[in-house]
Amino acid sequence: MISAGDFKNGLTVEIDGNVFQIVDFQHVKPGKGAAFVRTKLKNIKSGGVVEKTFRPTEKFPQAHIERTDMQYLYTDGDLYYFMDVESFDQIALNEEAIGDSLKFVRENDMVKMISHNGDIFAVEPPLFVELEVTECEPGEKGNTATGATKPCTVETGAVVYVPLFVNLGDKLKIDTRTGEYLSRV
Repeated sequence: MISAGDFKNGLTVEIDGNVFQIVDFQHVKPGKGAAFVRTKLKNIKSGGVVEKTFRPTEKFPQAHIERTDMQYLYTDGDLYYFMDVESFDQIALNEEAIGDSLKFVRENDMVKMISHNGDIFAVEPPLFVELEVTECEPGEKGNTATGATKPCTVETGAVVYVPLFVNLGDKLKIDTRTGEYLSRV
């Protein structure tokens, strides 16, 4: 059990049956009355952020979030299949649980499964991926005063905005958190 007075950024706690991560906290000691802790909490499963205040003596159970490395195998209709590379156990998740987290992930790439009490609620791709451009219009020089971009499709089917000098067949380094082009490889 963790008291509200011991809150830290990044800590995960269970409040009212939901798992929250502390995004921001502040200990407030008003001139009159008792001290309190003002927090911003992010619901891990839904992604929503709420603000709540607590007395410093309130206690909450700490939520243990597990991150497991798994290999993305393939998709079959609405189901996405993953395999634990150590035990070779396979699991299937539906499109609702995946969201758009596999936008930049190819088959056989490694991902992290994020779970709480054995219930997988998110899939985390690697931070950076290297993908090949499969569709791209040629860049036209001229009439640009600043860095112009053009849309290109990479091998996973995702569209990335890249500088004009990128061509068909180039390998790109992409940040999966923002979907931004970083460099050519």
